[in-house]
Amino acid sequence: MTLKKTIFFDIDGTIYDEEKQIPPSTKEAIAELKRRGHHVAIATGRADYMFEELRGELGIDSYVSLNGQYVVYEGKPVYSNPIERPTLEDLTLFAEKLDHPVAYTDTAGMKVNVADHEYIKTSIGSLKLVFPTHDAEYFLKNDTHQAMIFCPQESQAIYTERYPQLNFIRWHPLCMDVLPGNGSKANGIAEMLKVIGVEKEEVYAFGDGLNDVEMLGFVGYGIAMGNGEAEAKAAASYVTKHVSEDGIYEGLKMVGLL
Repeated sequence: MTLKKTIFFDIDGTIYDEEKQIPPSTKEAIAELKRRGHHVAIATGRADYMFEELRGELGIDSYVSLNGQYVVYEGKPVYSNPIERPTLEDLTLFAEKLDHPVAYTDTAGMKVNVADHEYIKTSIGSLKLVFPTHDAEYFLKNDTHQAMIFCPQESQAIYTERYPQLNFIRWHPLCMDVLPGNGSKANGIAEMLKVIGVEKEEVYAFGDGLNDVEMLGFVGYGIAMGNGEAEAKAAASYVTKHVSEDGIYEGLKMVGLL
């Protein structure tokens, strides 16, 4: 075992509380990990541009973004896994027939194929992000590392049956992420670990959502937040307190890192 550990943190519901604020104990805990020489990284469904300010605030320059499709280690890109354009074009045409908007996300921004839709306002609004701009042909000119389909939960089965080569992860009652079939935070972490030269058994990860399930089961020490989904808790080795109850700090104490 090495003394220096690698710890991945999800953002929403893990670093951020319900108000998209960082609890003071979380800031202190992450700063202390760094002081002790541990390697701290982020693993999120967000794109790079969505958490640039957060990275600066916490002093983190390694991250798995877009649910594993784009990985940066110490400020340098080390892995990229966009969705194939023909598949994305077919998906878009199918979704349009059902009046389900589609968003295309890369490392620099997000575009949607419709100018306005209530599903987009409701789901993207919950992240407290700027409403994405309209560009129906964005995916034809740029790599799309992650798409989103804005649709009710009962519609998800239609897509999973039609597109077995894609991975659909629900994060909001009106929106789900769309990834390549091998896409996950776990896969992105595995790619970073190849660069670092660390075995997964020595890695820790904190998360709360459905998109954290594979990650929490993949690493040696998966810690689910007390506010997490039942599936995330089941996949984890440990369950800590709620994010607003010093969940990260308590979880780090639980596994002996603080």
